[in-house]
Amino acid sequence: MPLPRIIVILLLINTLILVGGITLVYTLIQPLQAGAQLQPAADGSVPVAKQPNKEYKFFPINKIIISLQEDGREHYFVMDLVLQTAINEDSKKLEQIDPMVRNSVVAHLSGLPFSQLRAMPIADLQTTLEEVLTQDFANRNLAQPFAHVLVSKLIVQ
Repeated sequence: MPLPRIIVILLLINTLILVGGITLVYTLIQPLQAGAQLQPAADGSVPVAKQPNKEYKFFPINKIIISLQEDGREHYFVMDLVLQTAINEDSKKLEQIDPMVRNSVVAHLSGLPFSQLRAMPIADLQTTLEEVLTQDFANRNLAQPFAHVLVSKLIVQ
């Protein structure tokens, strides 16, 4: 087979692969885009799509000290937390909840054994504190002005 025919055949095969790949991607993306479209509500109004908030503000809660007894010794945990809030959240609200956050964290963590608290990964600690704070705010019928709780410093002595 002469060289020009081989080149033409390879060019056709590459073109078919390219067209097939583009078609495949298009058919896979179509259902995803259709699912992302908003459906009208029962009253005929179209709901607004909730976009993730990409800008955050952080409110620090410094030096929460927890004292725990174990093995006849007293152990201390000193932690700094940061509350992640929406950029437009009022700073006065965050200042007002500082004592409640401190109380909830100390009350929850003081009930845990030292060895359990010491072995807890930071991600689990953050998740636990977030759940505890969410529950405390719900029990007190208060709006939760923050989205996430982050541990910014943890000292164990």
